[in-house]
Amino acid sequence: MAGENTAVEIRDDREHGRLVAYEDGSATGVIAYFVMYPEPGALVAVHTVVEPEHEGRGMAGALAREFYAMAAREGVPVVPLCSYVARWAQRHPDQAPEAPEELVRGAQRQLESHPELF
Repeated sequence: MAGENTAVEIRDDREHGRLVAYEDGSATGVIAYFVMYPEPGALVAVHTVVEPEHEGRGMAGALAREFYAMAAREGVPVVPLCSYVARWAQRHPDQAPEAPEELVRGAQRQLESHPELF
């Protein structure tokens, strides 16, 4: 059934640039991201993956919602270079403020010059 899965536990693994969703102790989805420099410039979502057996249950949406909430708690914007997170943000403008264009371009340049961030 479609819809957000509320039994999901989401944990930030900042050291490895991963926001990970767990269900019953197993990792079921992740947003790969990096912190834009100079810190804390922004949280930059690069890629979202949900394990196939967990697709269609709101896992990616729960990750995106928590990613934006985490950035809000830290007082920094989100730059959604990940196509899923960008689409989620368009559908939820009340929860996902748009990043300034110069910040988006800066995040793209940082990722291009440091591909290991992805």
